[in-house]
Amino acid sequence: MTEKPLIELKDIYKIYKMGEEEVRANDGISLSIQEGEFVAIVGKSGSGKSTLMNIIGALDVPTSGDYFLGGQDVSHMKDDQLAEIRNKMIGFIFQQYNLLPRLNLLENVELPLLYAGLGNAERRERAMESLARVGLAEKWKNMPNQLSGGQQQRVSIARALAGNPSLILADEPTGALDSKTSRSVLDFLKKLNQEGNTIVMITHDNSIAMEARRVVRISDGKINFDGDVKEYAGII
Repeated sequence: MTEKPLIELKDIYKIYKMGEEEVRANDGISLSIQEGEFVAIVGKSGSGKSTLMNIIGALDVPTSGDYFLGGQDVSHMKDDQLAEIRNKMIGFIFQQYNLLPRLNLLENVELPLLYAGLGNAERRERAMESLARVGLAEKWKNMPNQLSGGQQQRVSIARALAGNPSLILADEPTGALDSKTSRSVLDFLKKLNQEGNTIVMITHDNSIAMEARRVVRISDGKINFDGDVKEYAGII
């Protein structure tokens, strides 16, 4: 018997009204992702991938359909319940890093642990361990503006890892970086996946999607490809 997937989306619709028009941003999406996978969700602007990311990340709920994360039904939760799920189960990596400029690196990485209610000593220890994992422990006192873009993205990865999440959700994680720095960030995501972390990466770029092990392509709110990265390479 196979174990339950970490992420299970069943017939997900997200429908917006724009004047008289009905926009089906997600139009009947069903998708399962097992623990330990590295999946790229790829699609052009307006394809529905960002809407799907918001649902997977418990930032929004579907109009209809069911979403289970770690066996919990997230699809009908209230805002405060969603916030708790995000804090306990999901580590976010954003395109623009989203570091707070007035906090040093350690304080930035500590933030999700503060919201989770951890005590000072444990918070500091876990944040330092997380900075060490991305090779920035010695810079813990630095402010974000003292770092390069690639280093700032590594701090945001450290922050995502600090709470030991079930899922790492990376939204265009190399979008603000040059090609050399992008390469090092992607290599680091691969390393995290090899260590057992489940990663879902959202991108509009096929070459970035090819770094994952499985690709899910979205167009007009529907999945039109879901398969192994080698199979995807043959159709693009």
